[in-house]
Formats: sequence, C-alpha cells, structure tokens
Amino acid sequence: MRRLAGLLLGWAAAAAALPIHAPVPGGVAVVDLGPADAPAPEARLGEQRLAVVRERGRWHALLGIPLDTLPGELEIRVLRGSTAQDLAVPVRPKNYPEQRLSVKNRRHVEPDPEDLARIEREREITDAVKRRYSDLVPDTALALPASGPLSSRFGLKRLFNGQPRNPHAGLDVAAGTGTPVRAPATGIVADTGDYFFNGNTVFIDHGQGLITACMHLSRIDVRRGQRVAKGEIVGAVGASGRVTGPHLHWAVILNNTPVDPELFLAPR
Repeated sequence: MRRLAGLLLGWAAAAAALPIHAPVPGGVAVVDLGPADAPAPEARLGEQRLAVVRERGRWHALLGIPLDTLPGELEIRVLRGSTAQDLAVPVRPKNYPEQRLSVKNRRHVEPDPEDLARIEREREITDAVKRRYSDLVPDTALALPASGPLSSRFGLKRLFNGQPRNPHAGLDVAAGTGTPVRAPATGIVADTGDYFFNGNTVFIDHGQGLITACMHLSRIDVRRGQRVAKGEIVGAVGASGRVTGPHLHWAVILNNTPVDPELFLAPR
C-alpha cells in the first residue's frame, strides 16, 4: 500500500503535456476546468468518469469522443464537492479516408460459428479492460511504442476483401517481426492475451481511463498486474491475428473510447 502511494505521488509530481485538442469524432476535447488552487474536480460523460489532469496550474478534463458521434454538442458534468456544473463541448465534423485490404484467411473476414463464439468471449474481456478507471495519475505525453514509419492511420474506413468493416481504431507502425515494442508511458499491465482479431495483445492501464494496447505481437514479455516503466519492452512486433503482414497496431482508449493515438504523441 505504501509503495502504491509513493507511485501515485511520483506520477502526480511529473508534469505531463496535454494531448492535442481535437474535438472531432475519434478525437480528444481538452476542457479547461479552471485554476488548480483547489482539489481536482470530478468530470463525467454520462456515467463514464473522465480523466482530469493538472497542467500549468490548471485542471483539464480529457474527453475521448466516439467515432460515431455526430456534429453538435456533448455535455459533461463537473463536480466540485457538492456543486455540479454542466459544460457543453462542441464537436466538429471530420471525414476519414477509405482503406481497402486483402486478407488471405477467409475466417478473418467471415468468421465461422466457432470463431464467432470465441470473438464474443474475447469482446467481454476487452470491453471490461477498456472500461477500467484507476486513480493513477496518467502521463499523457505518450511515446511511439515501436520504431518505424507510420502506415495506416486512425479512423480509416476499412473494407476487407471488398466487405465494409469497423473503422481502423488505432495507429499502425510498419516494422519487421521481432522489433521491440515498448510501453508508451508508465502503467500497470491490465491484461494480455491471444485474441482472434488482435492477435497477441498487451493492454496497459496508465490511469484515469487512459488505456493503451499493442496488438499483433510475435511475443509478449510482461504479465497481467506488472508495473511497467515508460520505454520498457513489453513484447515484439509480429503478424498474429487479422493482419496482411507484420506490423504494430497501437490503440489508445480514453474514457472507454478509442481515440487517435497521434494526438498523444510526444515530439519524436
């Protein structure tokens, strides 16, 4: 318990750059909540608690905006003790390009009944991970987990073998099998596993609903519950799961919502 308290204090003392303010579907709204001369307020979108971080003497709520959000306004509630305030967050439109991919394994496009049962079991696990909210203070200046050029960007409208599927909910890094994959920030390994679509995957809880996932790995070098430091090796690039070749698929989840990882990248 004392070790955890020290860990929280150390993370709280570290200054973290805010993500880029991008109030669009799949983006992040950085909402100024006022001076940090009082305890941190609590912010929520419906029942989902939001990350609230301190930067340059002010509190900021970080709102991940779902990809299917229509232009308009989202309303968040800010709680300061017994006082509640509703804030409207304008959401601008954004159009994402289309990507067509050819997948050799037919089952990764049209899963068999046994595959569908497995996919549903795995979805329950990953959905629980994405809903996590811990009191750890997140470092929001993330580092790219692997070295290599960025290939498929977040939000692409994807067609596999000509069939429309879910948009690309992460960022791909073009790298060869065996390339080290490192923790993008300090955190706790929330889960690891071999998933039908994602392949070998490591989920890291960085605190306050900020979760990252490294997918399609050739190996996993960490275990659930393990504390990892920023830059620590957690696995290696591979081609497991639904892929067209070796690469790293990196996802960033904020308040149970996949968002554009590039908004969090510290200068490379």
